[in-house]
Amino acid sequence: MRWCLALAVLTALPAYGGDKPGDFDYYLLSLGWSPTWCALTGDAPGDDQCHARHAYSFTLHGLWPQHEMGWPSDCRTAARDPSRSETAAMGDIMGSGGLAWHEWKKHGRCSGLAATDYFALSRRAYDSVTLPPLLATLDRDVKLPARVVEDAFIEANPALSRSMITVTCEEGRIDEVRICLTKDLAPRDCGQDAQRDCRMQDALMEKVR
Repeated sequence: MRWCLALAVLTALPAYGGDKPGDFDYYLLSLGWSPTWCALTGDAPGDDQCHARHAYSFTLHGLWPQHEMGWPSDCRTAARDPSRSETAAMGDIMGSGGLAWHEWKKHGRCSGLAATDYFALSRRAYDSVTLPPLLATLDRDVKLPARVVEDAFIEANPALSRSMITVTCEEGRIDEVRICLTKDLAPRDCGQDAQRDCRMQDALMEKVR
């Protein structure tokens, strides 16, 4: 009976990785192209991020602690989880409070920061990047080399070089722009495993909705 009770308690506990909060080398700022997320995922369940009243371009997917090779996730931490209002407050740049909660659980706990500080840092990181104006207001569907998106970000952010940024694709579409940052949010070279550029020459980039 005691063994059954102990097993029930253990299975009720949240699953954590073995990584230590705050033990990482740099951050990876992930910016998702909202029209791609909506087309592949969000439209089907009618996610609010994809509602016609919004006009999201690049949204904050997350700020991810990284090792030079690999990354921590699902760390055990004594930090208080964010409240619903705190996650909802990130919706203006993340598209939803649900994503903010997910990112805190998977990545934020590994930052070594309190939830409020992690979200504040995530907002600072997002605000530190200038979105290329032509992409941020894209008014028609285009097919283009993924490298053009990278070029546009480098032009808009002169402190960036190609070793600091990578563009990813999914199902023939521009998916994310990922920028590597120090813990102080200065641009830096990405770890080798984070440099996975999409090489498509005709990646679809749907217009901002």
